[in-house]
Amino acid sequence: MSNATPPSSSASASPHPANTFTELLVTLLAPSLVLMQLSGPERLGTMGALLLALSMPLFWALRTAVRERRFSWMAGLGVLSTLMTGGIGLLALDAQWLAVKEAAVPGLIGLVVLISAMTRKPLIRLLVFNPQIMDVPRIETALAVRGATAAFERCLRLGTWMLAGSFAFSSTMNYALARWVVQSPAGTEAFNAELGRMNLLSWPVIAIPSTLMMMGVLFYLARGIKQLTGMKLEECLRQQ
Repeated sequence: MSNATPPSSSASASPHPANTFTELLVTLLAPSLVLMQLSGPERLGTMGALLLALSMPLFWALRTAVRERRFSWMAGLGVLSTLMTGGIGLLALDAQWLAVKEAAVPGLIGLVVLISAMTRKPLIRLLVFNPQIMDVPRIETALAVRGATAAFERCLRLGTWMLAGSFAFSSTMNYALARWVVQSPAGTEAFNAELGRMNLLSWPVIAIPSTLMMMGVLFYLARGIKQLTGMKLEECLRQQ
C-alpha cells in the first residue's frame, strides 16, 4: 500500500494545510491504525481490516478525481500500487512480493525518467519546464539572446538524471523497508500489523528524504534558469 515516491510538480497552487492533513489522515494514518489495531479475529479479522484499509486511499483517489475532474498518472500509480498490495494480502502470497512491488513502482518511474534523459525531450520538461508553470516563450527568448540555449539543455538533462536518482533512492528504500518490517506470511494478523507499521515508517524514512531530494532538483533548475537568462525567478513564472 505504501508508495513513497517523490511528489510530482503541478501548476496548481499548493494544497491548503487542512486538505493536506486530511489526505494524510485518510491515506496513511487511518489505514495504518486499522491494520495494526483491527486485524484481530475478535474485531474485523485480517481480511476485513485489509479491505477497509485499502479502501481508504482508493476512496480518496476517486474523490479527488471527481472533484478536480482529472485523474493524474501519479494518482493512477498509487491506485495500482494499492490494488497490488491488496492482491498480495488476499492471495496470501510470499511477503517478498510485497517488497518487490514496493520497489517496482518508483523504480519503473525512475527508469522512464532515465531513458528520457537520453532523448531530445527529457521528462523534466513536463514536470517543471512547461507552459503551465513557466513563461516558456520569454525564457527561450532570453536564452537565445544570451546564447545560452545549449547550456540550458544540458542543465535540463542533468536535472533529469538527478530526478531519476531520487526515484532510484525511493525504490531502494522501499524494498529495504518492506524486507525489514514485513516478515510474517500474508493473510495473517501479524502481516497486517507489519504492513501498517511499514506505511507509517515510509513517511519519515522515504517520503520526506525523497521530497527534499526533489526540492534540491527544483532549486538546481531554478538557479540554472536564473543564471542563464539573467531573469529573476518570478519573471520566469507564468502569470496567472
